[in-house]
Amino acid sequence: MTGHPNRRRLDAAAARKSAEEAAPRRGANPPGEVSNVDRAKRTFLTRRAGTEPLRDQVVVVTGGGRGIGRVFAQSLAAAGAIVAVMGRSPNDLAGTVADISAAGGQVTSVIVDVIDRRAVDAGISQIEQKFGRIDLLINNAGVWGPIANLWDADPGEWWRTMEVHIGGAFLCSRAVLPGMISRNSGRIINIVSNAGVFRWPTCSAYSVSKAAVVKLTENLGAELRLHRVTVFAFHPGLLPIGLSAKAIGMEAEPGSPAGRAIEWVRSEIAADRAVSPKRAADFITALAMGQGDLLSGRYLTVFDDLPALAARAEAIQSADSLTLRLREL
Repeated sequence: MTGHPNRRRLDAAAARKSAEEAAPRRGANPPGEVSNVDRAKRTFLTRRAGTEPLRDQVVVVTGGGRGIGRVFAQSLAAAGAIVAVMGRSPNDLAGTVADISAAGGQVTSVIVDVIDRRAVDAGISQIEQKFGRIDLLINNAGVWGPIANLWDADPGEWWRTMEVHIGGAFLCSRAVLPGMISRNSGRIINIVSNAGVFRWPTCSAYSVSKAAVVKLTENLGAELRLHRVTVFAFHPGLLPIGLSAKAIGMEAEPGSPAGRAIEWVRSEIAADRAVSPKRAADFITALAMGQGDLLSGRYLTVFDDLPALAARAEAIQSADSLTLRLREL
């Protein structure tokens, strides 16, 4: 889940749109509508008949077995990329592989827990040996974390959230960067949340870990400036799939911290204020194509006009906009 109950968003010095656009809610296919696999296949064939902007680019998606990770993988494969999905569940990964393969895409899977350094290093090495390189890494693996006041949160569960979000992004980035730097080419997209640039009381593990990933992105962007490798923090909005879908099915005492958070997610989705997964995937594909390279190190959201921001890149860099900063008096 990547939304936040407070509507305020990061002040981007007028570089950001002033209002969010409502997005249709994802639901079951109405009678007579094509299935998701058929739709993906048609999209794949249409793009192949025209152009494949990511043809033969090698992409790694962590948490790619389900939810928005699967949607990202499908979109990138449809654009011509060779996709490697990483995750802990063999069954979930097999589902993603089956969907992409049925649509005519190129895909493989690697079973990896992103908090396990040896497993990450081995998994990335396996992909590099098979395809020769990695062009894009999407650090998407995520968890809810405990929903409670900090003093009531389980310490192990709270810290595991940090390990998955910031630890996983660190380990996976660290594993792919030597190859990218040696080629002077590559991109990393870290999936973050507005909860990381504002706050989310009672969801502190989620909020704090996402904030850490935003700052990791900023620091890494500066370190990679001379290596032609770009990195972005991307907020895909509140999505009606993945962690949000899990929240809808959870049970919690009404009025409790968990109960309030779950009710907020349900109300946002019921009010059609969730973001279309396709919209988020289209933004990811645009970043993969290099349309945001002048904005490396920045925090971007699904609500942004990426071409407009890219056109203002010099002013954004000069003002240090789209970064996580203290508001001074």
